[in-house]
Parts: sequence; C-alpha cells; structure tokens
Amino acid sequence: MTVLDSSNLIVRRANRDILDRVSLHAESGDFVAVIGANGAGKSTFLSVLAGLLKPDAGKVRLDQDSIWDLSRQELARRRAYLPQNPRCEWPISVERLVALGLTPTLPAFGGLPKAYGSRITQALDAFDLLERRGQPATTLSGGELTRAMLARALVGDPDILIVDEPIAGLDPKHAFDTARRLQGLARAGKIVIASMHDLTLAARYSNRILALSTGRVQGDGPTEVTLTPALIRSAFDVDARISGQHEDACVDYLHPH
Repeated sequence: MTVLDSSNLIVRRANRDILDRVSLHAESGDFVAVIGANGAGKSTFLSVLAGLLKPDAGKVRLDQDSIWDLSRQELARRRAYLPQNPRCEWPISVERLVALGLTPTLPAFGGLPKAYGSRITQALDAFDLLERRGQPATTLSGGELTRAMLARALVGDPDILIVDEPIAGLDPKHAFDTARRLQGLARAGKIVIASMHDLTLAARYSNRILALSTGRVQGDGPTEVTLTPALIRSAFDVDARISGQHEDACVDYLHPH
C-alpha cells in the first residue's frame, strides 16, 4: 500500500496565497481528479505533491517519509510527473524519448540496452505510437507528443503518477483512451492524481474529486457524491447538469452567472 499525504499546504507569492491550507490523503487505488477554474492553484498543487516546489508551510509525506527527505533518484523511481504542455527540444526518436523514463543513466548516444526493449515497446503500443517509434519527437503533433510523454512517465512503472492536464490537446478517441488508462492504473494499485478540465471524463473515470477555487479546497471526496451542480457552480461560476452515472455520466454546462 502506497500513501501520499499532504496537509495544510500554503504557497504564497507576492502577498497572495496561491494555495491556502490545502490537504489531500491518497492511497493505492485512488484516481484523484483535481478540478477548478484557471488560476485555482491546480498546477502549483501538483508541483508541490511531486516534490518539485517546496511550500511555505505544510507537509507532504510519501508513506512515512517527508518527500523532501527522499533522494532525487528514489523520488524519481517512486513517482512520475508530467507537466502541462510538455515540450521536447531535441530531435531524438520517440523510442528514446520514452526510454528516458526508465533511468537517468541511459547513454546519451548509441543503441538502447536490450533489456529495456519489451518495456518500451509495451509503452509505445499502449499509447498508439508503435508506428512513430523511429520518428524524431520534434516532428510529432501536440497530441502525439502528449501521448509520448505519458508513455515516458509510465514506462518505469512508478507507484504514483501525477499529471497536469493529460487530456489537453488530445482528440476524442485518445482523450477517452488516456482517461481509461489512468483509471486502469489506479485499479491496478497505483495512485493517479491528474488535473482535468473535462468534467465528463472526470465524472466517468476518477473515483475521487478534489476541487480548488482561488487556492482553497471547495470539495473533496468520492466522485459520485462530490461532483455536483452546486460544486461546479462554486468552483467554476457556471450552472451545470449531470446526467447518468459512472462511465455513462455526462456534464452539460448551462450558462455562466
């Protein structure tokens, strides 16, 4: 059982609280959708959870250890993080880009170690990239690059996956495929924490909702009872209707206030 626990996180910039006493307890099997309007603090929160940004106050623990006490190598082995709008500046092959998720000690040049071959192939196949494996990553479309970065994040089989807007830029087929895959990873025992703007996908595939508004928690709990029209109105200032349940759920927006 893996546990990621954050308590009373505060991040302050220019006398403004970007995060104001935000807490989250997540365990193996949780797929937490972090929702909220632009500027709500979602990306900052994920950066803190990933150990990339130290808060002004509050704690983040991975199992019994402070995330700040873990070595960079141990942290990289236990959790994978994918930022919003990932970029690749080097014309390396898609295969090598994905392989970078296995270890920071891969050779910069030359062939990939044979032992990694099957894992890389599986990751490429899972994200519909086998035909792109030899293609320079800089020539991929935005959606293809997002899928390649997700494959890179998962090829090392981390305990925790933290992703910022993994659906952004994906066509409908790959958006649904990615949401299903994140759900499958959680069901297989991993912790998945993802910020999402698509509330229909959040309603269908996540089992936990954490809603932020201006840096504060507006809602936290099981998706089916937490994601309500009242919460959406509070977090996004729009009226919405939720129809269906579980994988048939659909969120329709009515009008802004």
